[in-house]
This record gives sequence, structure tokens and C-alpha cells, in this order.
Amino acid sequence: MVLSAHSEDTSNFWMSQINRIPWQKKPTVSYGPGVDGLNHWFPDGILNTSYLALDHHIESGKGEDTAIIYDSPVTKTKTKLSYFQLLESVEKMAFVLDSFGVKKGDTVVIYMPMIPEALVSMLACARIGAVHSVVFGGFAPHELAVRLDDCRPKLVITSSYGVEVSKIIPYKPLLDEAMHLSNHKPEYVILKSRPNLEVIMHTGRDFDWDELMETAGKKKSVPVSASDPLYILYTSGTTGKPKGVVRDNGGHAIAMHYSMETIYDMKPGEVFFAASDVGWVVGHSYIVYAPLIYGCTTVLYEGKPVRTPDAGAFYRIIEEYNVKTLFCAPTAFRAIRKEDPEGKELSKYNISSLKYLFLAGERTDPVTYDWACELLKVPVVDHWWQTETGWAIAANMMGSNPLPAKAGSATKPVTGFDVRILDEEGHEVNQGEKGNIVIKLPLPPGCLPTLWMDHKNYESSYLSHYPGYYLTGDGGYFDEDGYLFILGRIDDVINVAGHRLSTGEMEEIVAENPAIAESAVIGIADEIKGQVPLAIVVCKDGVVLEEKAVESDITHRIREKIGAIASLKTVVFVKRLPKTRSGKILRKTMRKMIDGETYVIPSTIDDPSILEEVMDAVQLKIQR
Repeated sequence: MVLSAHSEDTSNFWMSQINRIPWQKKPTVSYGPGVDGLNHWFPDGILNTSYLALDHHIESGKGEDTAIIYDSPVTKTKTKLSYFQLLESVEKMAFVLDSFGVKKGDTVVIYMPMIPEALVSMLACARIGAVHSVVFGGFAPHELAVRLDDCRPKLVITSSYGVEVSKIIPYKPLLDEAMHLSNHKPEYVILKSRPNLEVIMHTGRDFDWDELMETAGKKKSVPVSASDPLYILYTSGTTGKPKGVVRDNGGHAIAMHYSMETIYDMKPGEVFFAASDVGWVVGHSYIVYAPLIYGCTTVLYEGKPVRTPDAGAFYRIIEEYNVKTLFCAPTAFRAIRKEDPEGKELSKYNISSLKYLFLAGERTDPVTYDWACELLKVPVVDHWWQTETGWAIAANMMGSNPLPAKAGSATKPVTGFDVRILDEEGHEVNQGEKGNIVIKLPLPPGCLPTLWMDHKNYESSYLSHYPGYYLTGDGGYFDEDGYLFILGRIDDVINVAGHRLSTGEMEEIVAENPAIAESAVIGIADEIKGQVPLAIVVCKDGVVLEEKAVESDITHRIREKIGAIASLKTVVFVKRLPKTRSGKILRKTMRKMIDGETYVIPSTIDDPSILEEVMDAVQLKIQR
């Protein structure tokens, strides 16, 4: 269902959804100026997100239902918290924050691993109207300092360390260094200690979580406006300065509740497993807020899809906790496929409870899609969204209007998202033609209304290129059935001798070779053609590899399916691809490094040594 922007249908539709949640004061206006003077959905509504996620369910008699299942293979810890138990912890932490002088509108930075206390901290902030900003645990001190200076928190909540497969990352020393580097100095630090690592505590500034909670009272929820900010989540900016995406309370709550029912086909009480991290948008939306607002059980998993301990990790979780829906990045299943291409680990588990696999975060190549479909025997839903939108722009809406799936497509725009494909001049292209994907304004509830303290940058980054539209930064097309295909970021389109070609399309073709587990195709500078594509590939484990034969097959497939103009002649074989911690391949960084351009290695890089290894392999291949 596509709703015309600014139409009466749009307003009526979203106003018809307001009864999904308990308001303290129901909104009477669908869309208009909020307390900050900017446009918001339901601007005159009053509510509290923590109340929606906790108190409301307890008052409805569901206090003994399980809210959180914490499963940490890296620390060999398993815990279940009921809604009642979670509320008790949140009330206490809200009391603690209030006792430190944190008030409505103040900011709090949360720098924590995937432990229950991270969720408690988020919900405690929401309870008192404070604005939380979760920074991915383990971020380098400089990057953390930049965020401290931008959102200027009164207080930071952290833990002594996080665990990455086989190594410990000490968070407290990283935070101490960040606070030394930052111009803004938060007044207080609350530390949740973990076993077997002593940390330095600064008297008068640093306080122990457990000691504070022992003596804490309970804090009731504070009424906030629907247009008040719930959280800030930083995403990479083109200038190197991170952009603080703002999420408001009212529109966000409606979008989360609506999406759980209509997109993910969940029912209250069922188990939802989003295999992400609270430092990313998926963790905010679908580990914390959406499942709890909707009354589901959410799995908080401190581990990886592989090596904790093996490629059957997700299957164990599904069986053990009766998971209905699994949501993860495509890279997770590429990693599983690489280590267990035959799917032998699955035979050890009963995953009959699983009804859906949802994939997002990066384009799902058809080979991975087909492999997951065949292996799991459940619908695999490739859906597309962004940190900025907070929920899916396009998806197969499994709880509302499920459609036949098409490999490589995110299906159709979600109700409320008026998606168009425009050329550089701002004209809509014909069906089947590629262009820039935009969303006609206003964006639906749950999407960003602005950037933190930088509305000018919000307008220049997203709204100025095509007046009246939000620029997603992705390219793609609608096919003859109205299915949306995402071809990757606009800057992943390369220009070969005047022909604009999609590296995402090439990656799909590369993945058709049965030896390939995953790949990255990037455009590198060429004196004659401007750019030529270079394929960097990772092969499946256990494959007997004849590199020349694989290279020949890949170049032949590209020539056959795209044409000789694609000019893909070089294939580099590596053990791993450099990625961010959320699983996105560093295509732009690699391209700039190869071309000798100025580059900045993203702060979100998972392992810098992998980038070095790949660049060495590329240079060796090019020199030959």
C-alpha cells in the first residue's frame, strides 16, 4: 500500500494506528511542529517509551512473561529476565541517574557490551526523559571522544570489558583515554564490573553499578512529548564528522509496534532473535524497543554466527529458546556458509520453531539468499532500511500482505514509504531503469526528524539534492512487477568508459561461481577507461582451488551477462574481506587506497590487519 505524501490518506492511516500503544495523552494532530519547532508525527501526544515497554505489560498481567533471554557463549552465561524483573532494574537505574542530576533532555552516553545492563541503561534513560547515545563497545578513544564532544553527556555508563570471540577488549581504559581527549568532560561514570579484570576508578567521578543499585529506590516514568528525542545514534558522515541521527518518542513507538506485527508477523509472547548489537540501529530497534514495546521475548546474544563455538551457533539459539524469527545481516550467513557450506551443523538441531529469516544491513546476493532458503526451508526475507529510517523502507510484509519472493529484491515499499527512482535531474525514470532511490516527504513515523544539533547538515545531506524528497544514497530500480532492487550505494556505481555500471550487480554474478563464499567488486582508476572493476573474493572453506580457472570463469560470466564493456579482468583471492563491526565491506576505503587517494579508515573497522592483508594481495596482483 503506497500512501501519497501529504495526502489525507497518509494522515488518516497513521492516526488510525495510534491505539497500538497506551498514551498518557492521545495525539489529536497527525503531523506538525513539535516542541523543537520541527515537524514530527503525533506532535501533541504525551507518552513514555519505558512505560510502553515495561509497565504496560505488567499492568496487563504479563509481568511473569520472559522479556530478555541473555545468552553469552563467550562468557558461558545464560540468564532470563521477566518483564517484572527488568522493570525493577530499570526503575532502580532511573533512580540512580536522577540522583546524579540527570534530568529530562540531558544526554547520557552508553558504552557497553551485549549484556542486560546495556538494555537496562537505555530503558532507564527513556524512563526519565534523558536522551541516550549508545556508542558501539570497543570504539577507539578518538571516535568516542568525538561523540562525547558532540552530544555532551552529563554521565557515561560503561563496563569493564567486552569479549570478542577469544579476546577481551578493556572498555574502561578506552573510555578514560576518550575523556582525556575530549573537550567536554562528563561529570560521572557508572561502571558495571565484569569478573577477572581490575580497573582504575577515579574517586568522585567513577561509581560502581552494583553498589549504586543496592541502595537505589524506584523511579516512575516521566511524561514526554511525542516529539521529544528518545536517542541519538551516530552514523558515518562524508566529512569524517559523525552524524547524530535523532529518534523521537512518539513516531518511533508506533513504527516499532506496527512493524513487529505487519513486517515480522510476530505475536506478543513469541521469541524474536535479532543477531546484532545495541550499538547499531538494528540493536536499538529490534533487540530492545520493538520486541519489548510489542510484548515479545527478545534474545540478547553475546557471540558471533561462527567460532562461538562453531557455525551452528544460531541453530542452537533457535532450538533452545523456541525462536520464531531470526534477523541478521547477510554477512552472518555468508560466514556460516563459508565455514559449513554443506549445512552439516544444522542436522544437530531442531529448528522447527523458526518461521522466518530476515536479512538486512547489506545487499543480499542471490546465491546467499538461495543457499539460506534451501538450507532452512523457511521464507528468507531480504529487506532494506537505514540507520536514518530506523525500520524497513522496503520488505515483504509477512504479517500483512506476503508476496512471492524474488532473489535480489527487497520486495516492495513498506506501507507509508512513498519510494521513487529519479535520475540526476530529478525526473522519475521508467520501470526497469536504474536511478537514485528517494522517498517522498514526509518520511513515515520512526524516521529521523533531524540530526543532533545540526538541522542544517540534515537538510544538506538528505533533502537538498531533490527538493521534496529524502535522498537515501542508494541506487536501484523497480522491475515490471513493482519489486524494488537495491544495487548498493550511489558511490558504488562505477563509470567504465562512460558507461555507468553497478558493482553490486557484478558481485551477484561473481557469487554464482560455486567456489566463492563472498566478494567485493570495486572500481579502480584506469587511464583509458576512467575506471575498471576489480573483484576481491573469498572462497569457501575446504574448496580445492585452482585460481586461474576460477578467475577465468568469473571474467567469462561478467562478460556474458554484462558485456565486454565491464572489463573485469582482475580477480584477487584473499582469506577475509575487511568489514565494519556491523558487517559492511569497506569498498570505498579499499578503492581509495588502491587509487592513492586520501582516505580515512572507518572507526567501525572490525580488524585493521585484514585491510592490510587485502591491500598487500591487491598490490601483488596488480604488479604482476
